[in-house]
Amino acid sequence: MTATNQFNTKTEMARRHIRSMILAGKIGPGDRITTNEMSQALGISETPIREALRWMASEGWLDIQNHVGAVVKGLELDQISEISALRGQICGLGIELGAAFFDAERKALIDRNIEAYRRALDAQDYVQVAELNYEFHDLLCDTPRSRWCRRLLDNMHGLMSAQRYGLVPQHDRLEKALQEHKSIRDMIRAGDFGAAAVLAEQHEKNTGEFLIKLLNEKAAQAGGNG
Repeated sequence: MTATNQFNTKTEMARRHIRSMILAGKIGPGDRITTNEMSQALGISETPIREALRWMASEGWLDIQNHVGAVVKGLELDQISEISALRGQICGLGIELGAAFFDAERKALIDRNIEAYRRALDAQDYVQVAELNYEFHDLLCDTPRSRWCRRLLDNMHGLMSAQRYGLVPQHDRLEKALQEHKSIRDMIRAGDFGAAAVLAEQHEKNTGEFLIKLLNEKAAQAGGNG
């Protein structure tokens, strides 16, 4: 393995570790991430960790602040509405642009993703569910004709995680999300990519609305306890 590949591997390892901490709710909006702590936790140098932090900042997970460093990013509620709408339109466009690339192999990968999501949800492994959710949307947009759609979705992926806001995973919503994934898959299998795109837009809207509902409830509880 070349030095460049080793660096890239360590950067990806750091990125996955930090993302899993956010998805598990171990760190949330406003919490600082230091390269020294990550270096000690992972047993790697700080250089690939700095690169991972810059990468995650570009994806919307983190905010790099002067004299502070990397901080887990939060959002206003109206921004969540905007981002969920954008994600829906981009994902829908990605499906339609990449229609010719939904061959038997890609469809089989989507099927396996949905089956793995089912198993993870039944086991209440919500970190794995979050990873599989990311993979599902990646499979929808990772085609030669929708590369910018995939890149833009990646940049917004970290902003729509309930766990990053300190919210407990909601099993019922994750169950409904799985059914929405299945409906999108079914339309793709039927060759109706326009309908699949519409369902993807609605799926993202549903996710945004549910996240806003949870955050409003959390704010109300905090106000009641204050």
